[in-house]
Amino acid sequence: MTQELTTSAATPDSTELLRAVRGMHDILPIHSARWQWLEHQTQLLLHAYGYQEIRTPLVEMTALFCRSIGNVTDIVAKEMYQFSDRGGDDLSLRPEGTASCVRAAIEHGLFNQPQRLWYMGPMFRRERPQRGRFRQFHQIGVETFGLSGPDIDLEILLFTKRLWEVLQLPNLQLEINSLGDPADRVHYRTALVNYLQQHYDSLDEDSQQRLITNPLRILDSKNPALAPIIAAAPSVLEYLGDEARAHFNTLCRGLERAGVTYTINPRLVRGLDYYNRTVFEWITTELGAQGTVCAGGRYDGLVEQLGGRSTPAVGFALGVERLLELLDPAFIENHAPDVYFVAVGEQAPIEALLIADRLRRELPHLRLLNHCGGGSFKSQFKKADKSGAQWALILGDDELTKGVIGMKTLRGEAQQLQIPVAELTAQLDQLLRARVSTI
Repeated sequence: MTQELTTSAATPDSTELLRAVRGMHDILPIHSARWQWLEHQTQLLLHAYGYQEIRTPLVEMTALFCRSIGNVTDIVAKEMYQFSDRGGDDLSLRPEGTASCVRAAIEHGLFNQPQRLWYMGPMFRRERPQRGRFRQFHQIGVETFGLSGPDIDLEILLFTKRLWEVLQLPNLQLEINSLGDPADRVHYRTALVNYLQQHYDSLDEDSQQRLITNPLRILDSKNPALAPIIAAAPSVLEYLGDEARAHFNTLCRGLERAGVTYTINPRLVRGLDYYNRTVFEWITTELGAQGTVCAGGRYDGLVEQLGGRSTPAVGFALGVERLLELLDPAFIENHAPDVYFVAVGEQAPIEALLIADRLRRELPHLRLLNHCGGGSFKSQFKKADKSGAQWALILGDDELTKGVIGMKTLRGEAQQLQIPVAELTAQLDQLLRARVSTI
């Protein structure tokens, strides 16, 4: 009886509809063109700035994130997908990309010279799903190593500003702050704790716990009842040492020279333990509570913390899903095919595939969709029209015998043409060039 119950419990009901895990979403073909467009535009700009791609595993040792992000952060304490594999290793799905990037660079000896790296892919956190916040979400991240001056901080902020221009996102606002050097943070932490202890009874439960584990995170609380307390708290900028202050002032002057509007937000601390000096966020009011679309800062101690030699570093990550919500569909490339190839008869369907293959080689920018699966001319034309293609090529056994191919415009009134097969490439090339010149 026990064996039957165990078997039944382990075997899913074959009639049950299986769905995606809560907070993890399929990206359907109708939406993937938007993703591809955003990814492509970002990659082009990263290439222009001289950044190189790095790809790291989705699964890492849990210890990597405990040592980098911090055991007492919400990410490690509450949100990571953590498990033991069959060999007993304690593993986690990556909740962010910086730690993996640093681990890979240490492991493969990349810190013998300055590095400008970028990555793209899914991250995982078991948060409460809501607009702009998912359990599987995607980031494009940039990490630079070996450069200690404010000039590289400025460069990555100029990069993000340029990206918003490329993506036609004019309403993003930049907030910046400095957390100072480690010694500065110690002095500030003491002052902040002394202040918050005076208001202990007014703090919510999470903030009372953070007062012990990570008091700077209280400044990032979204509880409106705490807003007056947070607003009156000491500012970290009052505790900056001379070097950290000079670094921050130089960055601010650079932003002003570049014409980048910014706001200094002394309550901006970011949610990860490894930050020092510069921190920043690009925010919007168009996404509700999840208004941060890009965030990052400097983390000069992390490489050494993970076993490498002391290496200055600064980077950021942008949230792909959040940016996609802001994109105007009018700026996204049309991914419909240029040509839909209709073929009916005994020999024509196979010959159409061969002709189409030759056309794609001769016209690399041509997007040509072959009809497969048979059907009458009428049914194939319906599918051609539904595909969004601009033109249809038509091949039957009669056309095949004559050495010609029919061509018909699907987006307007025009007479069907009969084009010799030998002239088809030149004809299509002319049509494609004419269409581009009118866009």
